[in-house]
Amino acid sequence: MLRAEFAFAPDDTLRLVGLDRPGAMRAADPESALPLVELTALGHGSGWSGPRFTGTALGSRLKYRRHRTGRRGDWRWLHVELHDPATGLTAFVELTSPAGLPVLRSRVRLRNDGPEPLVVQSVSSLLVAGLPAPDALDVRRARNDWLAECRWYTEPLRDTVADIDVDAHQHDSRAALVLAGRGSWPTDGHLPMGALTERGSGRTWLWQIESPAGWRWDLGQSARGTYLALNGATDAEHQWRIRLAAGEEFTTVPGTLALGTGFDAAMGALTSYRRAVRRPHADHTALPVVFNDYMNTLMGDPTTQKLLPLIDAAAEVGAEYFCIDAGWYDDSSDGGWWDGVGEWRPAARRFPAGGLRAVLDRIRERGMVPGLWLEPEVVGVRSPVAAALPPDAFFQRDGIRLTEQGRHQLDLRHPAARAHLDKTVDRIVGEWGVGYLKLDYNIVIDPGTVAPGDLAPGAGLLGHAQAYLDWLSEVLDRHPHLVIENCASGGMRMDGATLSVAQLQSTSDQQAPLSYPPIAAAAPTAVPPEQGAVWAYPQPGHDDDLIAFTLGGALLGRIHLSGHLDRMTRHQLALVSDALTTYKTIRRDLARALPFWPLDLPGWTDPWLALGMRSPDERTTYVSLWRRGGEPVLRLPVDHLTGREVHTEILHPCAAPADAAVWDGDALRVTLPHTPGVLLVRLTAGG
Repeated sequence: MLRAEFAFAPDDTLRLVGLDRPGAMRAADPESALPLVELTALGHGSGWSGPRFTGTALGSRLKYRRHRTGRRGDWRWLHVELHDPATGLTAFVELTSPAGLPVLRSRVRLRNDGPEPLVVQSVSSLLVAGLPAPDALDVRRARNDWLAECRWYTEPLRDTVADIDVDAHQHDSRAALVLAGRGSWPTDGHLPMGALTERGSGRTWLWQIESPAGWRWDLGQSARGTYLALNGATDAEHQWRIRLAAGEEFTTVPGTLALGTGFDAAMGALTSYRRAVRRPHADHTALPVVFNDYMNTLMGDPTTQKLLPLIDAAAEVGAEYFCIDAGWYDDSSDGGWWDGVGEWRPAARRFPAGGLRAVLDRIRERGMVPGLWLEPEVVGVRSPVAAALPPDAFFQRDGIRLTEQGRHQLDLRHPAARAHLDKTVDRIVGEWGVGYLKLDYNIVIDPGTVAPGDLAPGAGLLGHAQAYLDWLSEVLDRHPHLVIENCASGGMRMDGATLSVAQLQSTSDQQAPLSYPPIAAAAPTAVPPEQGAVWAYPQPGHDDDLIAFTLGGALLGRIHLSGHLDRMTRHQLALVSDALTTYKTIRRDLARALPFWPLDLPGWTDPWLALGMRSPDERTTYVSLWRRGGEPVLRLPVDHLTGREVHTEILHPCAAPADAAVWDGDALRVTLPHTPGVLLVRLTAGG
């Protein structure tokens, strides 16, 4: 499904001159292509000044030595070895591609084979040039803010990279469209993703950088075409530097590029790739319904008295996991637990009769798996743990322990920090029988830490972030049935590296039911549907339409149910139960489905929104539609079903009339007379 072509440029550097699906290759001139690797190091900068990550001194000196190819399971791989005789630096470009998918994953391993240390300031993960000219391309980016995640927007690449008349100047533009993440929330501000689409043909190049810390990508003009550079952390943006002594190595975070005939096709390929690279887990196919007591419900104030009726109500409507969120450890009289966390012991005053263990037992008695919220990486300044652990177990700079919002940050590279968390998790999971952990992270440490051995704070941050993921993997090795939800104030750590380890991802902390649909509809751009946790929080004060609306928003992802179910009428509980029953009939399809957007990616204020999921054989299609305003009737194109005989079935809400969604041969005609309104429709192709 993917073909790569290489050629030598006049300076004898090996360059990628073509990358496409077989039969669609358009090879670039080697002089307009880029070297396989660009990097900067102290004493070895760039050949020119500007924001572009091209033209580095070392990049043009790395010469081809040898290459190897092979197959590992369902993956093909190509390793190319490059060498700079002047410094002795060797670079190994590791390219892999999953069978049957137009996806390329790349990372670069550096090894100092020279006699002198080398201080590396930046190194590319993937470089691709020879793309169509900027005049022909639109670029997509995704704003990702607290309570407003996954907001994609599109603009012509020429809006940033102006046409300077290259022929007149005999030089490429210095301009570049640059995007970078920051701090320990790698998806705060923007997703580490982007896409280029060629106007007219629709051809799309879609990428992600799989970094749990800093990242950067840039686009610019190269000769008459366009280049793309994907990087992890850099010195300029993230204060990242490493010193490679003789014989030492460093490997970049992966950069991944998916190709498609359009954005939806490229996203389908990237979704399949994400499934292929993540840690296997039964949760990815079971998709159990989780009730969480936090959102618009207990809001961090759980007690035995409040929880027991919620547990009974959640079990009655069909929840399969019950997660007790923040506050279960808070024994203070004023609720001031924020800067005192770290021991993770149950609060006796909250659970007077039998303690927390009795509440967990009640969850199991009602046929559900108990879960707990935990914020493992932080220790409050008032916590005894802050004094008990050694200074080097925490983030620090200039010998001073860092404090953010009344908390210290653990450094998971330190054995004492790791031992503290191992003891905590093994107690909660091994002794208490908890089967679900929601791991939150609510502070930002920017730019990082300088522990002994760190050259710069960005390097310390990346080292910790990778150690944290290693720790998560070891926890899952010890407790293979444990389900881990990744959360950072919602979607502030929604990166590919973390999602390859965690089973679930919180998509938002958004509390307003009318504001959640654009997040829910766009979440599959960042996370496969079976991993994307979407809040559904029906309340006893909601009318039937609003109950259906908030439940319907989660039916093409992972339902994270909340709300005061214990105060609902029998009729309202039946509405919730019906929605969960519907979800359980389709969830196994979602585990294989590929997302698409019949109305394009949602805008934050769009009156109508739509998200589709199609089976790999395109025989079964699910479409969720939300109406928040606008006209009551919509004609919805479903391109892969155009001209086919299609059976239409409305799955949610149960009370919707059959003529609310009718297939007319080329599109779905939808009628939602009231706002807010929602429909989940199943389309089954005949023939």
